[in-house]
Amino acid sequence: MMSINKGKEIAGGSSRPTPAGAGADQQSPPALSRYVSQKRRDWNTFGQYLKNQRPPVALSLCNANHVLDFLRYLDQFGKTKVHLQGCMFFGQPEPPGPCTCPLKQAWGSLDAVIGRLRAAYEENGGLPETNPFASGSIRVYLREVRDSQAKARGIPYKKKKKKKSPLKSNEDTSSFTVQQS
Repeated sequence: MMSINKGKEIAGGSSRPTPAGAGADQQSPPALSRYVSQKRRDWNTFGQYLKNQRPPVALSLCNANHVLDFLRYLDQFGKTKVHLQGCMFFGQPEPPGPCTCPLKQAWGSLDAVIGRLRAAYEENGGLPETNPFASGSIRVYLREVRDSQAKARGIPYKKKKKKKSPLKSNEDTSSFTVQQS
């Protein structure tokens, strides 16, 4: 009976103190990792975006086109200057002055958002086969954004090479020094 009353006190907003240790778990939930927090924030933002559509879109009816529209919507909050083809700073990695080109989301940010949403979709009961965030059209869009931003900044995108294990790099270095001698 005491547990029922305790629940009523919490729900009713009672200010009666609880015994030491009782309910301590409820008052301080474990801290979430940065990734989990971002994933939850992105998932909630995407859900809110779908609700704000006219007419609202149910998550079960969401498809890759909705995801692409969401990525374009995010551009308005971007902080990366992307020079347009006609801009005199187009293709310059470090432009000498300001211009009127738009600010957009950086490719890496969009890629990270899609990765988190892809994981969140499946964690929230979505099937991997129907995951709209894993669509080929999303990968094509991200590749186009990456390439166009690299071109606009005059910095070609180069895929990072995987680091070799320390054991292999020592072997490679030693064989290299032997060849030079």
